[in-house]
Amino acid sequence: MELRQCGKSNLKLSALGLGCWSFGGGAYWGDCNQQDVDAVVRRSVQLGINYFDAAEAYNDGRSEESLGQAVKGLPREKLVIGTKVSPSNCYAKTLPQHCDASLRRLGLDHVDLYMIHWPIHPHSIRHFTKDEAIINNPPTVEEAFGALARLNEQGKIRYIGVSNFGPARLEEAFRMCPDIVVNQLPYSLLTRAIELESLPQCRSLGVSVIGYMPLLQGLLADLYPTLTDVPPYQARTRHFHWKRSQLTRHGEEGVEEETNAALAGIRTIMKARGMTMAEIATKWALAGQGITCCLIGARSVQKLEDNVRAAAQPLPAEIIEKLNRVTQPVLDKLGNSFDYYESFENNRTR
Repeated sequence: MELRQCGKSNLKLSALGLGCWSFGGGAYWGDCNQQDVDAVVRRSVQLGINYFDAAEAYNDGRSEESLGQAVKGLPREKLVIGTKVSPSNCYAKTLPQHCDASLRRLGLDHVDLYMIHWPIHPHSIRHFTKDEAIINNPPTVEEAFGALARLNEQGKIRYIGVSNFGPARLEEAFRMCPDIVVNQLPYSLLTRAIELESLPQCRSLGVSVIGYMPLLQGLLADLYPTLTDVPPYQARTRHFHWKRSQLTRHGEEGVEEETNAALAGIRTIMKARGMTMAEIATKWALAGQGITCCLIGARSVQKLEDNVRAAAQPLPAEIIEKLNRVTQPVLDKLGNSFDYYESFENNRTR
């Protein structure tokens, strides 16, 4: 497994990282067997994956607990553990407490990468708490990154990162903390918005990008024959008409025609290459300029091994160009907003 350097730091991440959102089970992902988690994590390490990504918000902390159980007994030097603090918990007094709670759940004395999960402003925070006092008086960017710097000095976190920070938010954060090494952002054949502004900005600042949802929660794994077969939780993005799911928040008409055409084009290319859709989508995401690590989820060792095989051989440049062409209309329609769950105007990343 290729190791890629994070910007100007000494941190190195495997090209594929393991996303741990499903660990611990919950309403979104359903039940999750700890024995399966243990097997997947151990096999990941054997295959050269070193990065494991969690968050305090994932399944109310159970993701961290499950990952903590899975890494017990594994050589710490082979693991890069990343987790995230919710923006609602970024006050100077509360952020250290939440970091300590994450460490307890993980069973570790430090994490390698600690990220603020979404930008710090009322609209973003509203998705993490119903406490109007916090929503109306959010933490300041200064106190949040000041607290992170102190945690770094104390040895509780090795590196500081952010997640879902749009260009203006990242610029603001970087002024406060030029030591930011990572911005974790959505990136797939059908979610290419970060190419327009964020990837060039991150390259300019020396900030690496961890790409998440390369298979767009199954849409790019060819799990669904048609868009009407996509389950409600997965049909909430701006690709779909707002009526497609009662869980939808964006209220937009969607880009279903362009998405269908893109999927048809991807299927044509993958069949000509003798690949699965998941394989070609993963290879494409790994080839993105400025993508240091691409997060994949795996419920079984078999799925994990399939993903690792997909990463083994890069795509030829001409195939990348063909994939770019067939998915360009989706990018054109959705624009530069990479918050795929809110309307273009209601983007939480700005």
